[in-house]
Amino acid sequence: MDTSKLSFSSARENLLSKQITAVELYHAFLKKIKDSADLNIFLEVFEESALAKAQEVDQKVKAGTAGKLAGMVISIKDNICYAGHSVSASSRILEKFESLYSATVVDRLLGEDAIIIGRTNCDEFAMGSSNENSFFGAVKNPIDQEYVPGGSSGGAAASVAANLCMAALGSDTGGSIRQPASFTGTLGLKPTYGRVSRHGLIAYASSFDQIGPICKSVEEAALILEVIAGSDEYDSTLSNREVPSYSKKLNQEGKKKIAYLDCYVEHEGINAEVKNRTLEIIEKLKEDGHQVDRIEFDLLDQLVPIYYILTTAEASSNLARYDGIHFGYRSENAHDLKSTYVKSRTEGFGPEVKRRIMLGTYVLSAGYYDSYYGKAQKLRRMVREKTRSILADYDFILSPTTPHGAFKLEEQVDDPIKMYLEDIFTVQANIVGIPAISLPLGKLSNGLPFGIQFMADLFKEQELLAFSTEVVNKG
Repeated sequence: MDTSKLSFSSARENLLSKQITAVELYHAFLKKIKDSADLNIFLEVFEESALAKAQEVDQKVKAGTAGKLAGMVISIKDNICYAGHSVSASSRILEKFESLYSATVVDRLLGEDAIIIGRTNCDEFAMGSSNENSFFGAVKNPIDQEYVPGGSSGGAAASVAANLCMAALGSDTGGSIRQPASFTGTLGLKPTYGRVSRHGLIAYASSFDQIGPICKSVEEAALILEVIAGSDEYDSTLSNREVPSYSKKLNQEGKKKIAYLDCYVEHEGINAEVKNRTLEIIEKLKEDGHQVDRIEFDLLDQLVPIYYILTTAEASSNLARYDGIHFGYRSENAHDLKSTYVKSRTEGFGPEVKRRIMLGTYVLSAGYYDSYYGKAQKLRRMVREKTRSILADYDFILSPTTPHGAFKLEEQVDDPIKMYLEDIFTVQANIVGIPAISLPLGKLSNGLPFGIQFMADLFKEQELLAFSTEVVNKG
């Protein structure tokens, strides 16, 4: 069975018509994963539980009770908990840790009969833009193994691009679903903050993190979101709004008003091919009868500083629990309580995580709180108000997902500032909390893909997905 030709819709149709079985699907993807081990995408394949689920799905198909995700083989990022399975956030500090409970999104996937095939490599604690910060080594881009797949959900995006599964769940704190989707030619959706439960997601920055799908089609993204979204008693930040039937409402109606921000398209760091393709799409939208306007946005230079001040502050608090005492890695060189804390954290965390913890602790410290953290919060409010005022007049905001395509392995790993600027076009959606999607609409002359991003107002995923369907179909 050729997994590269297996879409979820075709697999489900063949499964329900009994032309194939879920167990056969499982074995086909398992073989492909083992054959692609050199890409370093999967940290663990859940062979026993995935096979057991496939057998259960086959029984449900026979009984006519199969869920809406029956036939979908899906991976989860290594910061999403699954009861009885290891989870490490790709860090040494969580060495040999096994989750005691499942994330809400995992329970909901399993409840609709998805087969969770394994956990994928990521930047340690979701901190990175290239998937080179993992304790377990870098992930290679399956399109060209000399290049990075993006991050932090690089393994998740690469698992879909390499046809090792049909879809993946990643997490997006400042672009960690959309940027790797752009680099791997897949589709990545970051839902509205509070649309999908964060219960069971290992936190990086709690007011920014959001779980979402990476897949190959808008239809698949809509269906997965439909399953995982909705209220949850374990997440107090979650909205109680009713979840629409996203997958059944993908027909675009009427013409839309679309804004594109001048500072994004005219940014000095943008690749010429990315810029030209973005302008080409803008003209195509106009030809199709949509209104597309150039809008001034004077806060671009503040976005990345706001993001890194606030997220590192939250990270310094969230990661305080990893202390060598309660669970996970404990240094063999420790000899008393203080040395257990110091040595376990020093040896257990990687360089980038330690850099962000120290930066976050600094901006929260006495004498600097108002200068950095307090000011960043005020600017966050300004960005939110400015963005939402644009979305009060326009249906969507269009931009490139990333300034360029994938870069080579080790090309930027020693330059943290350059790495931080990888998020320049994606962090706005997380700062504001709005939904955003990266669509695989571009290709560079070197053959590598890149994405085009659309943002919508809060809880406008239904409109965003329907419009994305039209954009993808018309190319």
